[in-house]
Amino acid sequence: MSQGIEFNRLMLDMRAMQMDAMSAPKSTAAVPEVGGSSFADMLGQAVNKVNDTQQASNQLASAFEIGKSGVDLTDVMISSQKASVSFQALTQVRNKLVQAYQDIMQMPV
Repeated sequence: MSQGIEFNRLMLDMRAMQMDAMSAPKSTAAVPEVGGSSFADMLGQAVNKVNDTQQASNQLASAFEIGKSGVDLTDVMISSQKASVSFQALTQVRNKLVQAYQDIMQMPV
């Protein structure tokens, strides 16, 4: 049950970030707002969340391997898949960022 709650919390966080991004005033200035979160901060938070998900998955798997009571195989597999999917998503974001950077660098001046 806790996996479903974690997934729901993740979806709520993503929707909240989407609403924040949509409600943010659009400006043409390249200077970030003081006190606002920058893209680098958001990306760092995403990487940290993926890392936390992977560590939680590893801890759950270790607890199952040593036979700790209350740890079910289905919970371990769900946690492992969540960690895998989140890592794959992060990898795709990285690939898109690298591709965008390469496209910008190849633009004629």
